[in-house]
Amino acid sequence: MDSSYLPWVILIGYVLLLLALDYFVLHKKGAAPTSRKAFFETVFFVLNALLFSGIVYWLYQKGMVLGNVTTTPTKAWIDYLSGYFIELSLSVDNLFVIAVIFTSFKVPSRYQHKLLFLGILGALVFRGLLIGLGIALINKFHQMSIVFGLFLLFTAFRMLKKEAQHEAPHEPKGLAKLFRFSKAMDGGKLTTRVNGKLVFTALFGALLTIEFTDLLFALDSIPAIFAVTTDPFVVFSSNIFAIMGLRSLYFFLANMLERFRYLKYSVFSILIFVSIKLITASWTDIPEWFSLLFIALSLAMGIYTSLVKQKEA
Repeated sequence: MDSSYLPWVILIGYVLLLLALDYFVLHKKGAAPTSRKAFFETVFFVLNALLFSGIVYWLYQKGMVLGNVTTTPTKAWIDYLSGYFIELSLSVDNLFVIAVIFTSFKVPSRYQHKLLFLGILGALVFRGLLIGLGIALINKFHQMSIVFGLFLLFTAFRMLKKEAQHEAPHEPKGLAKLFRFSKAMDGGKLTTRVNGKLVFTALFGALLTIEFTDLLFALDSIPAIFAVTTDPFVVFSSNIFAIMGLRSLYFFLANMLERFRYLKYSVFSILIFVSIKLITASWTDIPEWFSLLFIALSLAMGIYTSLVKQKEA
């Protein structure tokens, strides 16, 4: 095997191993996870994400990542962690939207993990395509970083003006015309038969909506990570590990999302920071350690403020 493919084999193999463990061991009974179990699963995925940062360091130390011989192991490690925390912070709203999707499609709790698991598999493909497209545009058009920066700046102020409630996203246009749907769950299947005809269940509709929504969130988060690095391996690995952590975090925070309402200001400050970094990339170089420190402090302040305000209420 060509050694240049080894980092990608390690990454995909690691992710698939975690997903197999999650589906066939942690959730083999298909029951809805308790808050306690969801907490430990969240810790498990976060620790694995941090563990993989060590593997990233080792891969760059050995010079195994193709086309990145000038990237130091320390820079790759910091970029990975920065990308991971950016994706986590910018995807907080996704937790609210997932909750609304499940409510809208009346998905029982025992089927929710299955849909989120399938959502991760879809994200592996679709986010990989988006990352590849984004990097290709940046490499071809050097001013594309300014376009991404202005887009994130617009996203930041648009997010700040949103209403407190999170409305259910509309199904992708033409969905009803492309698929025949039934409101039946049919034991958690994605397809069923009605009057002898094969149709899709409400679970399949919810899955498509989750995938569509994930793509919309990716349009914000992926350009934000480009402010840190355009290294495909670092961007993709940090993105995927963050998504896996978010899926388990959803079940832990499902009943407590409103407690962290001040996190939106943390996300706003992070978006402003990365947009400025993208726009000024041609003229100034903000150190990676400062980016990571700013992101971590922003998230910590949002969580701390939310908890303090809740106690005062």
